[in-house]
Amino acid sequence: MIELEGVPELIDPVMVAAFEGWNDAGDAASTAVAHLEREWKGEVFAALDAEDYYDFQVNRPTVFMDAGVRKITWPTTRLSVVRVGGDKPRDLVLVRGIEPSMRWRSFCNELLGFAHELGVELVVILGALLGDTPHTRPVPVSGVTSDPDLAQRMDLEETKYEGPTGIVGVLQEACTHAGVPAVSLWAAVPHYVSQPPNPKATLALLNRLEDLLDLRIPQGELPEDARAWQVGVDQLAAEDSEVAEYVQTLEEARDTAELPEASGEAIAREFERYLRRRDVSPPGGKPRPPASGGGGKEDEDDAED
Repeated sequence: MIELEGVPELIDPVMVAAFEGWNDAGDAASTAVAHLEREWKGEVFAALDAEDYYDFQVNRPTVFMDAGVRKITWPTTRLSVVRVGGDKPRDLVLVRGIEPSMRWRSFCNELLGFAHELGVELVVILGALLGDTPHTRPVPVSGVTSDPDLAQRMDLEETKYEGPTGIVGVLQEACTHAGVPAVSLWAAVPHYVSQPPNPKATLALLNRLEDLLDLRIPQGELPEDARAWQVGVDQLAAEDSEVAEYVQTLEEARDTAELPEASGEAIAREFERYLRRRDVSPPGGKPRPPASGGGGKEDEDDAED
């Protein structure tokens, strides 16, 4: 039985999870959840027993000094809660850890036990994968679910993927079988610049999460970091003619594939997002109420979608 002492009654809670490892190209997903914890000052209230799920020869514990005393941090998965303020406050249960080495079904069942005890209404799992996408274009973020009704209601894709999967796919299916609505958001990271960090992909995941949950997420320094990251990759690509040519090929393929999107509904969505971030009313509309959240500085120019 899971006992959660000290955790207040939550308001419309949503669980947001990310795991380091195979599902976390460029550390984009785990960094996104870490950003939420940092910006909203989340405090850890529970942690899974590391010995139940991790091989310490694969994920080594670390030793550190605390006031002259040596201590060990064990690799595990931790849960924290943050409250998003605004006109309609709600709580986020943040799950951040490492993809487990063993006993995945028990791992998922334990997380679902927490979700049940906390009254979680929706589980959103963040992931990042390597793809043939140019670093110069907006990061593609796909939202998928196994629930056809949820897909229609939240404008998501119903997953048709078949093949090897990681803890993101396993946890999503565990939620589905348990009757818990679950969504996965996947950011595509350029495979030719896969080393972490990738703030541009992290920012894209947070923007999509913001739209999905209809709240405002403070961006902090992420927009500036994303611009600096892209400038750095631009410089590296310019120094290698073969890489520059390859990037140009990816750009042309991406632009051709997305040409139909450069009109109508896609433009309207981007304009709505622009207005929402700045609390500006749409033309001819009523004044827009302040969005949920806050606490972080706003960026003057949207660096990433």
